[in-house]
Amino acid sequence: MTESAGKQTLSEGVYLSLHREMLNGHLMPGQRLKVSEIAGRFGVSLSVVREALTRLAEHGLVVASPQRGFAVAALSVDDLRDLTRARVLVEALVLRESIANGNVAWEASVVASLHTLERTPLLDDQGDISDEWTAAHRAYHRSLLAGSGSTRLESVATALRDCAELYRQWSRSLAHDEDRDIAAEHRHIMEATLARDADAATAALTEHIERTATVLLKYAEGRAASGSGTAQSTGDGHQIAGPRFSSV
Repeated sequence: MTESAGKQTLSEGVYLSLHREMLNGHLMPGQRLKVSEIAGRFGVSLSVVREALTRLAEHGLVVASPQRGFAVAALSVDDLRDLTRARVLVEALVLRESIANGNVAWEASVVASLHTLERTPLLDDQGDISDEWTAAHRAYHRSLLAGSGSTRLESVATALRDCAELYRQWSRSLAHDEDRDIAAEHRHIMEATLARDADAATAALTEHIERTATVLLKYAEGRAASGSGTAQSTGDGHQIAGPRFSSV
């Protein structure tokens, strides 16, 4: 293995580990990410960590600042609302295109991807969202849009969904939206899609997307009403930056 290939493999491992920690709430919104500490924790070079953090920043999970370095993306009401609106507009449009243009092979791929998702455990042995479920969930949503015939539209929709990944996971770990029947939501979207009912399918998809925004906005309003500070305890005596909202 060449030196560059080895570095890329190490960077991928750090990227996946940090990605998992963010999605499961082990790294909190707004928390600073010190390159040297991460390098020491994973036993890799500073350049490997910077490469992984830069990739996370490209996906909207990390914010890079010349003065402050890297930090986990903060919760922002304005951004959440804007991102949710953009996702609804784009994904609904692409789903309509899939319903209009998708063939039988596309239908079969949607059914297969949902079958995989439903058979994949949501949580791992530590009680975190499993990597397998996250991958299956992403594959299912991509399959819905894959019949559109437009790789550019699919790419835009996928990029927006990736940007919403933290918000989606935080709706469970921070807002505690654990009563949500997400499996039923996924099946409802599929059934309407296969019935070629574009209005019902896009309505179900819109409700699915907006659920995350709704519970997080309520969480933000609750924190604002209670006057909660931004410091939260990590459980080991340290304080980290808690969720910050630009408005409520």
